[in-house]
Amino acid sequence: MGKYKPQHNRLLFIDREISKAHFPNCAQLGEKWEVSAKTIQRDIDYMRYQLDAPIEYSAKQRGYFYTEPNFNLPAISIKESDLFAIYLAEELLEQYNGTPLYDRLSSVYKKIEDSLPEKTTREAELPHSRFTVFSPPCTKIHPEIWDRVFESVRTQNQLEIVYQSPGKQPSKRLFDPYHALRYDGDWYVTGQCHQRRAIRTFSLSRIQQATRSGQFFTIPKSFDFKQITGSRFGVHWGGDEQLVKIQFSEKTAPYIEERDWHPSQRIRTNADGTIHLLLTVNHTLELKRWILSWGKDALVIEPQKLRDEIEDEMTKTLQGYHLSVE
Repeated sequence: MGKYKPQHNRLLFIDREISKAHFPNCAQLGEKWEVSAKTIQRDIDYMRYQLDAPIEYSAKQRGYFYTEPNFNLPAISIKESDLFAIYLAEELLEQYNGTPLYDRLSSVYKKIEDSLPEKTTREAELPHSRFTVFSPPCTKIHPEIWDRVFESVRTQNQLEIVYQSPGKQPSKRLFDPYHALRYDGDWYVTGQCHQRRAIRTFSLSRIQQATRSGQFFTIPKSFDFKQITGSRFGVHWGGDEQLVKIQFSEKTAPYIEERDWHPSQRIRTNADGTIHLLLTVNHTLELKRWILSWGKDALVIEPQKLRDEIEDEMTKTLQGYHLSVE
């Protein structure tokens, strides 16, 4: 054992040895940890008088024991900020509700919570009930699909899946799952679709069946998830990048300026109080939905194709309202 032995680690060692109920003494503990018996004695005094450890010496057994059999020295020192983070983590778990991960993370959290010392030093009682996390709506994923897909991502087992795209008939696909991701309340898996002979992204909630094909796959060295998704807007991405310029009204400008919507974003303020948001993206599906969500306060300046698509969508929406009245 090396010479550098922090006291906290030594205290945990003493705690473990005493908990075994073998009545160790200072000489025995010092020999095992390669320190003097006097050092161990000082540690035991510290545990007894500073950490309130219920340690007593048995003259009959010639060693130390805990008067409370279930006592254990806390393995970690908890600050108020640490404790707040732990309590907040319970709220953050809600974003995984609807997936098998939720129950597993909840179990891990419960173990952490149970391991905390009953007496935690902090300046004031933590008002954790004053904090709430509103999670986005989550899709429902069948536990067997979840386990099979994530196992295949880890072990590089090829899958045969039955996938149900919205508005289409279920289709069978041979699929090599390379990478899993979570976005906006849903889990996705990206990899090689042999039917399309291209990289595709599938929602786990739309996978109806998933079985091993019996084959293993190798992820190509050319596959770089961060690179291919670098200029995405949302969970979809494409090939060619394009510059998009959107004008936002003076009323909406503060809401746009207060957030980072995209890594490439640039904002230009105009003399009339409006702003131009410039983005470089490689896919516009979710960008169009985002622009439409701002209604009349967002106007696409360029490219012309995207401007036309937005105008066409709004025209069809307006026609739909007219038809519903008639």
